[in-house]
Amino acid sequence: MAGQSPVPPFEPSEAAYVYMQVADHIAARIAAGELSPGARLPGERDLAEEYGVALGTIRRAIEELRDRGLVHTLPAKGTFVTSPKDEASAENA
Repeated sequence: MAGQSPVPPFEPSEAAYVYMQVADHIAARIAAGELSPGARLPGERDLAEEYGVALGTIRRAIEELRDRGLVHTLPAKGTFVTSPKDEASAENA
């Protein structure tokens, strides 16, 4: 990476569920433009290693991000950041 990320490093606390903190951190990365619309998220195992958490924690975090409408998952393809037009069409459905 060329510069410093505007999103602070992930540092979980005991005050909240770790999967929620991971989801919030990834959402912040999306909001900061670090993960742009249409970008594929790293695989679950890679994310688990990056965040230092269990695979089940990552799966719950991705589920939370899907519930928020920030990502969508295509089986056997991966999880992708939702584009603004995808969000608009989901709201109209």
